[in-house]
Amino acid sequence: MTNHSIDPNMTLGHVALTVSNLDRSIEFYREVLGFQVRDNTAGAAHLGAGGEDIVVLHENPRARRVRGTSGLYHFAVLVPSRVELAKSLKRLAETHWPVQGFADHLVSEAIYLPDPDGNGIEIYRDRPRSEWPRLDGQIRMATDPLDLDGVMAELDGRDEAWAGLHPQTVLGHMHLHVGNLPQANAFYGDVIGLDLITRFGNSALFMSAGGYHHHLGLNTWAGAGAPPQPPDAIGLRYFTIKLPQSSEVGATADRVRESGGSIEERAEGMLVRDPFRNGVLLTI
Repeated sequence: MTNHSIDPNMTLGHVALTVSNLDRSIEFYREVLGFQVRDNTAGAAHLGAGGEDIVVLHENPRARRVRGTSGLYHFAVLVPSRVELAKSLKRLAETHWPVQGFADHLVSEAIYLPDPDGNGIEIYRDRPRSEWPRLDGQIRMATDPLDLDGVMAELDGRDEAWAGLHPQTVLGHMHLHVGNLPQANAFYGDVIGLDLITRFGNSALFMSAGGYHHHLGLNTWAGAGAPPQPPDAIGLRYFTIKLPQSSEVGATADRVRESGGSIEERAEGMLVRDPFRNGVLLTI
């Protein structure tokens, strides 16, 4: 298969998750994170921040938490500024929601936390691209301590009531557990067309379109050779890649077929699966 680069104007749309209690999850995503409920029918809730869907929650009361498989590591909610990151941090403190960690990635600043079912979430803000450090022409990332005092200082002199997520908030990137990095790199690179940005040792790699630091992280931290998650697992159903033209969706689907991958036609687009059964919905 020949190398193919995805359209640099590609974006991510929404992530679809299985949760065990929809009402409980809606309360968390609305009251703690600040999402708006755009629709809630037929056991599925569509959540956004004033625009299109960012998260779609599907209820399965019998769903169970399974570890040691492929699937979701975290999905990342990108807020438009450091001030908005500070507002989210303040809200987490006000609601006493447990936080799993903080990090300065050099290109971004991030907060990590679980939802009520343990689905991993990152809330982050990007530094301007002109400030992204580079080494030998490549974007350099790290996991340094976050300057929490500096983030919270962004709110000095502000006395605004919590109003939820900023309308410009989007799904910034996805980070997945996979069973084999070379296979993952071949699928998301050669088939989907993302560019490899950087590697973290032999256990993780980061890929993107259009020179972004990463739209997709892939790791084997659940174990090399980790099997696909079972159908009744809490976690990832699929995430959406939005392409500018329908012809690009069709061409990508053709490459999936050539690689032996599965394709399911849906009203919204083409649902394909990586070698570890993680779902990717290709749409325009």
